[in-house]
Amino acid sequence: MSISDLLSYMTEDNLKQLLEQYRSFGPLPGVLLTFMKSFVPPLPTIVIVGVNAAVYGLWLGFLYSWIGMVCGCMVTFLIVRRVSGHPFLERWAQKPKVQKSMVWVRRNAFSYVFLLSIFPVGPFVVINMAAALARMQIRSFLIAILFGKAIMVLSVSFIGHDLARFIHRPIELVYVLLFVGISLWISKRIETRFTRAGGELEQASGLDK
Repeated sequence: MSISDLLSYMTEDNLKQLLEQYRSFGPLPGVLLTFMKSFVPPLPTIVIVGVNAAVYGLWLGFLYSWIGMVCGCMVTFLIVRRVSGHPFLERWAQKPKVQKSMVWVRRNAFSYVFLLSIFPVGPFVVINMAAALARMQIRSFLIAILFGKAIMVLSVSFIGHDLARFIHRPIELVYVLLFVGISLWISKRIETRFTRAGGELEQASGLDK
């Protein structure tokens, strides 16, 4: 099956039928669908996450989608980090535009990964690769992905679980936006703490020298 055939198959009705058909495998189908997103960028994130919530229920659907996405991002990140010395990646990283992006990523790594992870559409593979090539700390990347994907997946799952409700009462989307806003504020506090801790560590290392 080609990529175009796969994408044409990824409709809401087809995915619901697929998940129902393989429901005897437990959470595996729902987890694998979101895991694939990190390796097949064109897959429709909103549709997949929404269908997971519709089939498994809000909280289980959220959990399965979140696990799949976080695992997919981590695997991509670790693979690129492992092979970052490959000539192809080195040539790609030497391009002027990429160099400028890499400088920004190194200075704002946590914000870069976290903020872009919140959006249900975007270049997820590029985000993971850039963070890996910039040698972002594994712990920082994991925390940014855990929080960013949690906000995105929960928001989409909440809407996808009962889509008709938001069609008839769109004002309730305000609660979703409020949740995202509070999450952003919390994430900035976490980032500030990590930045301060990192600065103190660098100062301590300088004094030791």
